[in-house]
Amino acid sequence: MRPTTSLLATFALGLPVLGLAGGDKGHGVTSKKLQKHITLDNLLAGSQKLQDFADAHGGNRVFGSGGHNATVDWLYDTLSALGYYDVVKQPFSEIFFEGHSAITVDGAALENTVMTYTPGGSVSAQLVYAPAAGAKAAGAAAVIVYNNVEGSLAGTLGDPFGEYLPIVGISQADGQALIAALEAGEVAVDFELDATVEDRVNFNVIAETKGGDHDNVLILGGHSDSVVAGPGINDDGSGTVGVLNVAVALANFRINNAVRFAFWGAEEYGKLGSYHYVKQLNTSATELAKIRAYLNFDMIASPNYILGIYDGNGDAFNLTGPAGSDVIERDFEDFFDSNGAGHVPTEFSGRSDYAAFIENGIPSGGLFTGAEGVKTEAEAALFGGEAGVAYDINYHQAGDDINNLAHDAYLLNARSIANSVAKYATSFDSLPAVNLAKRGWAAHRARFVKREDGAGHGHSHAHTGPCGGGVPV
Repeated sequence: MRPTTSLLATFALGLPVLGLAGGDKGHGVTSKKLQKHITLDNLLAGSQKLQDFADAHGGNRVFGSGGHNATVDWLYDTLSALGYYDVVKQPFSEIFFEGHSAITVDGAALENTVMTYTPGGSVSAQLVYAPAAGAKAAGAAAVIVYNNVEGSLAGTLGDPFGEYLPIVGISQADGQALIAALEAGEVAVDFELDATVEDRVNFNVIAETKGGDHDNVLILGGHSDSVVAGPGINDDGSGTVGVLNVAVALANFRINNAVRFAFWGAEEYGKLGSYHYVKQLNTSATELAKIRAYLNFDMIASPNYILGIYDGNGDAFNLTGPAGSDVIERDFEDFFDSNGAGHVPTEFSGRSDYAAFIENGIPSGGLFTGAEGVKTEAEAALFGGEAGVAYDINYHQAGDDINNLAHDAYLLNARSIANSVAKYATSFDSLPAVNLAKRGWAAHRARFVKREDGAGHGHSHAHTGPCGGGVPV
């Protein structure tokens, strides 16, 4: 996921093939039966598998890397072995970026995050406070952009070949400290940034049930890649494993409507896999019209979690999803209510892989447990955890590992996924017919920098342009 500024048992592949006792195999799917086979042990076994892939390949599963390719192969092999799905690897080529920086201010190291697609550079200079947008014209050699809300600032500049200055993001607190230091006198900065840009082949993994009505399809998914900094076991290994567990369990049942499981590549670089997939479908309105709903699961086990549901009806954030999104939201609410669990709406703004679907009028929904946004007192009272601390203190860091998972949220959310799959695989009667009107979403939020703040539950990978204060050097 990315910020905006103002900005299981014995199966050789690592996941058990689940069997149903008592001759249930081949019976119609129900929520209760499907949920029964979603267990914490199985979820954690899948998460450990992703951790192992990262550990064997430089500590991450970034797209096009050995760690991500191992993830893709595992997903493909696990689903193919079931014999229940038609499974494909969908290749696509995208620009990969990796950057490393070392910045000191008056000799002290400054914690920062390299902006995706920034060029490299080296400079030792005096710090100047100025709007980031005019930094290049003002003669700056590099830019440090600070968040204008609490928390760190990371994201993408959008264009791999844009004419940018070297640029990094820092937290609001660090930015304010730099401004205070400038007010007291000159501030010396040593700025070093190495950047690599290259073309890489990546893959989506798509698995559709062989049975069911293929003119009425449920799609659900999450992204299978991590950032460079870490293994991505919560972001979005939790969504990947949760969805995969449901896919494995579903193979024991008959269904009425086809179900398509999607594991998107290169989400961390701008939702590239899901946009590529929907673009291919866009050549045929008939294919798009077969998709009755899309469900997205990006971070479902954050350690200081909320239980967030995408705000499909728009009553919390005034961003309404396509017709039917309100029904999906209500269905998730009903599940949590029936389990005695609190829940809150999270902004439905196109900031994860559902964006390409809502832009094409497909009703969508999903779950989110929080990223770098800070938990409020009210949320701590509702969900437990610690107010004033990020939902995921290891978001986009090396610490997003096998120990970075809230087990109770993980299991509850995975069973919520199973509940939704059982419901829609049986009937879409509660959802309206799909209206494929284009929605725009401001050029899918411009694919720039993502933020999450304490004012709401923004979630994942927004791409709006940089704003807030800039500190050129």
